[in-house]
Amino acid sequence: MDLKWLEDFVSLAETRSFSRSAEERHVTQPAFSRRIQALEMWLGAPLIDRTTYPTTLTESGRRFRETAEEIIQLLGTARADLTAENRTRRRSVSMAALHTLALTFFPRWFGKIEEATGSIGSRLLADDFHNCLQAIAENGYDFLLTYHHPCAPVTLDPSKFPYLVVGTDALVAVRSPRLPEESSLFLDYASNSFLGRVATYAQAMSGLESAIVHTSENAMAEALKFMALEGHGAAWLPRSLVKVELERGELVTFGAETALEIRLYRALERRRGAVDAVWNAASALVAKPMFEAHNPG
Repeated sequence: MDLKWLEDFVSLAETRSFSRSAEERHVTQPAFSRRIQALEMWLGAPLIDRTTYPTTLTESGRRFRETAEEIIQLLGTARADLTAENRTRRRSVSMAALHTLALTFFPRWFGKIEEATGSIGSRLLADDFHNCLQAIAENGYDFLLTYHHPCAPVTLDPSKFPYLVVGTDALVAVRSPRLPEESSLFLDYASNSFLGRVATYAQAMSGLESAIVHTSENAMAEALKFMALEGHGAAWLPRSLVKVELERGELVTFGAETALEIRLYRALERRRGAVDAVWNAASALVAKPMFEAHNPG
């Protein structure tokens, strides 16, 4: 998925006009339409009602708009921080984080860190488990923020990459209340993803019957959440990611939870003032009551 697709979609939701949005986005209208169609194909659901004028969003489109705006804002904030860092040469750290934690945990947690350290620039890589491991082990990143579960261990040398448990979350089975309770239809992650391995474990331990109806070829839990909201099947998702939808009754849980640790790994060889400051502040937070991704205090 391309960030431009999300920006195109939000623009169209605001202008309700393909031609105006194409002009605003500095592309031809045919190219703009193709990008909207590509986003719909990636999500597996229509976002635009093309039978109305002015253009309106489908129910799926209205649901997805909030998610799209959140992702754009998160990435925009990270980019702005990096730009400001380069301009002012202020202290900064680099962090690789799983997609879900970059959305649900990192912003508030890093705010707590800065309460102790003062302003620190951050360069955030939101990616899948494999690429995040590679970022800290080979590509010079200072920190890794990841989930941990014994069934999918983090293969980093603890003498070179110590860690702190900075929070907790849980993998929960959720479904739309429109989906019949007796349904065994499940949405699945790519087989090589971290959450995919934990979901397989959770499914086996739960004893729930399942028939896989859709497999996401990427590791983003956000894509499966959207499919679950549309009633395409149940999914194993981090509780932090579906907190709002559970409170609204748009999703319901069933079966047992699988506990997840949230770990912060540090590359010990990278000893800069900003890195030490973040690590020390994170250590101090650990001494307080557990910082929960799905129940912030």
